[in-house]
Amino acid sequence: MGDFVRHSDAYYRWRIENRLAKPVDERTPMDYDDIAVAYDKLGQQDKAIETIYEKIRRFSSESVYESEANLGTFLIHAGHLEEGLVHIDKAIEINSDAHFGREIYQKLLVEYLLQQRAAGNQGLPLATDDKQNFATFLAEHLDWSVTSRPEETQKAITGILGMMRFGHYDSPILLEALGDLLMTQGRDANMLAAQAYLRATILASDQEGAAAAYYAKAEKAMELQHNTTLQKLQKDLSVAVKQADKKFAQIEADEIAWSAADEDLDQKFASKYYEQPLLRTATLGIVGFSQWLANYAWMFGIIAVILVCIWGLYRWLKADLAEAAVNPPKA
Repeated sequence: MGDFVRHSDAYYRWRIENRLAKPVDERTPMDYDDIAVAYDKLGQQDKAIETIYEKIRRFSSESVYESEANLGTFLIHAGHLEEGLVHIDKAIEINSDAHFGREIYQKLLVEYLLQQRAAGNQGLPLATDDKQNFATFLAEHLDWSVTSRPEETQKAITGILGMMRFGHYDSPILLEALGDLLMTQGRDANMLAAQAYLRATILASDQEGAAAAYYAKAEKAMELQHNTTLQKLQKDLSVAVKQADKKFAQIEADEIAWSAADEDLDQKFASKYYEQPLLRTATLGIVGFSQWLANYAWMFGIIAVILVCIWGLYRWLKADLAEAAVNPPKA
């Protein structure tokens, strides 16, 4: 719920200034991606879109996947959903496996959002009925079979987590989608779903009726949980969020100080928070190698927890069936 190493606004302002300091004829495609992503992180989608178009004009045949994926994402963040889908489709055509298929599920989530809006649901949650939620949409839209559904759901969870990690971890829509998917993974995974819904309760509190509706979804997720209560889960989540905020506050203070001292924030950040050699990515700029690993370890760590939960549920059901075989119910 935000407890991972991430940059502050101070960093993104510095990154824009740093990359723009290069003469135009010396800027690389990666520089343009760095600038555009930074604008997007700061909520300046118009400038992000403008920057990517400038990159495309200069480098029409280079870094095309990154251009299409980023442009589609920025347009979606700006509210231009249909236009954004056009570019996400182009990115998928170029490389459908990039970012563990993140763009595939980004496309599907936007299509689901458009469907719900067309049906008259203009607010949040996108669905209160399980028959209309994101997990059901995927199963029907992609025609999942009973046998393929668990594996396909895991892929979708990975895609949503990727969007949260590299995009907006505090998006109620992404948290709702994650919760909906987790709700299909068995009783033990429902606790994780409840946490996602509870977090959405806080983040969507400014929308009329949204908080109460998300809380109701969390209550439903906890119906079969006997080892804890929703109130206890809410308290634990609050503690975890405060710890994450404290960690981020330190990063923010560091980046503000480094910027004021005219330091290279890429190098300073990697030096303090990561000890491995540096590499560059189209979304994060210069980062520590262990940061790259950490980005995906966080994602797979959550999935590992889910798999453990599923295994626990399987053992519980197996024991139940064995007991029923030994002591069949009397008519």
